[in-house]
Amino acid sequence: MADPARAAKLAQRIKVVVAEALGRRVKDPRVEPITVTDARVTNDLQHATVYYTVFGDEVAHTDAAKALEKAKGVLRQEVGRNITVRLTPTLEFVADQIPVNASNLEELLREAKRRDAEVAALAAGAKHAGEADPYKGDSAQEIDEDDFDEEDTDLSDDGDLDEDANR
Repeated sequence: MADPARAAKLAQRIKVVVAEALGRRVKDPRVEPITVTDARVTNDLQHATVYYTVFGDEVAHTDAAKALEKAKGVLRQEVGRNITVRLTPTLEFVADQIPVNASNLEELLREAKRRDAEVAALAAGAKHAGEADPYKGDSAQEIDEDDFDEEDTDLSDDGDLDEDANR
């Protein structure tokens, strides 16, 4: 098992090598809209997963996936030349779902903002169900002596109250 930090460094190097090789070595026009977003390597350094996004419609996505599968051998060869490990890791290409998730999040945020505006509009014309301050009274109520415990408070003592002290 390799160090996870070494695997992360190797993954970043593989990401750069694959991105450069897509531009230099692979002559397929279907790989032009591909952007390599991330790479991950297992801790034993034997398998690398490369994440990518494609600018375009569904046809461009399927074409890019086919082109990457076709160019997998050339890309693995390029990775083997540019990294310093005993065995060249196998490559797996996975379409990155971050743009899809980001657009879903943006749509949810727009919906939440719209609902907040509706609630604010309703709150602007709302009135209290009862009095504005139901706890405020016109007259002071009489304090009943039964409301106080004799242990807690000594009303005849002029000194500070100390509930924790033993008196």
